[in-house]
Amino acid sequence: MQAVIMAGGKGTRLVELTKDIIPKPLAPVCGKPILEWQLQKLKENGIRDVILIIGHLGEKIKEHFGDGSLFGMNLSYIEETEPLGTAGALFYAKEKLRDGPFWLILGDVLFDIDMKRMEAFHEAQRALATLLVHPNSHPYDSDLIVKNDAGRVLAFDSKHNVRQGWYDNCVNAGLYLLDKSFCDLVPAPQKTDLEKGLLSKLVTQGAAVYAYATPEYVKDVGTVERIRQAEQEWGDGSAARRNLKRKQRAVFLDRDGTVNIDKGLICKPEQLELEPCAAAAIKLLNRSGRLAIIVTNQPVVARGLCDIETVEEIHRKLKTLLGNEGAYVDDIIYCPHHPDKGFPEENVAYKIPCHCRKPDIGMIEACVAKFNIDLRQSWLIGDRTVDVQTGKNAGVRTILLETGAAGQDGKYEAEPDLICSNLLEAAEYIAVTEGE
Repeated sequence: MQAVIMAGGKGTRLVELTKDIIPKPLAPVCGKPILEWQLQKLKENGIRDVILIIGHLGEKIKEHFGDGSLFGMNLSYIEETEPLGTAGALFYAKEKLRDGPFWLILGDVLFDIDMKRMEAFHEAQRALATLLVHPNSHPYDSDLIVKNDAGRVLAFDSKHNVRQGWYDNCVNAGLYLLDKSFCDLVPAPQKTDLEKGLLSKLVTQGAAVYAYATPEYVKDVGTVERIRQAEQEWGDGSAARRNLKRKQRAVFLDRDGTVNIDKGLICKPEQLELEPCAAAAIKLLNRSGRLAIIVTNQPVVARGLCDIETVEEIHRKLKTLLGNEGAYVDDIIYCPHHPDKGFPEENVAYKIPCHCRKPDIGMIEACVAKFNIDLRQSWLIGDRTVDVQTGKNAGVRTILLETGAAGQDGKYEAEPDLICSNLLEAAEYIAVTEGE
């Protein structure tokens, strides 16, 4: 596997650090240039053959890295005599690339991810292009990706668009896997934007463009403020802990009565309203480095009260409301089934016994496989005894809330490890007792 790094940016927003005597990729983070961290992470993932596209003060990069041998890498260079955007120089890169996929990395992105996982996804989808996407704390002013359940990219939603409805918190992070044949689509050398000039057109044409969603650490460090944030996250080890090669700590959250106000069987987006402290609680879990994952029974589908798309729209509203307050969930998993048949309006396709409906643990098992979760270091928070029983069945610690049903459903006799008045109190307990 090879990589191409777009290292030609001038970095006008980083002039406080670069003094315009070094290029942006040499701006220091924890005592080492951004580009050196990128090369180190590539090397850790077995990628040593890297093409650097350089421009402004590019000779400084050549002086620092040379042919890469001192860093255990094999480096070659493409020099832009004039800026060619985020894709224009790929016209030249194809001469240096072997057949098959390659990584394309923007020069102001720090990352610590299990690259093999994304490579496996790219191969399984037979993708022409795969974008790494993740949720963030400010989706309202971010460029978003619209994708289906399989990860196929359906559209690009610019932050400059006037968004009328609810949206998924799915942000393009600046790391790509592209097939070498992608370079044939780049026009003869001219300034070309990767997303607007190429990927969006390919999506419109129905090409195999996919989004790989991960909670791992990927951060744009194109401003001084973001570099300072990254130095804290890089220095305290929180960035490295999010790499899916490592076991993850998760907090599984019930939905109705826990994250949003319990209004019975919610089958319309307008019915969903966040619990007053839910965003603050989830924001605290985000800062703690734990995955926040909603696992919820939604028999409204089996009962015929709404369809799958409506449930997805309800969840887009939930993500939008959380994002507006600086919080996000790493995933939402739901069970649409119900085992009891015999109702006139029911959807018989979903009236089946299943392994995913709580208190069974299919949803949690799926999360463990997807995110490499350590159940012994994880929690489940809910407002019903079925949530407590699910946690016991899965081998996680449990917190019962006094919101929603407040444990009065009486279906199971399982005792929680802790009772809290609301989700924020539960999140504070986890963050304080186990450290952020």
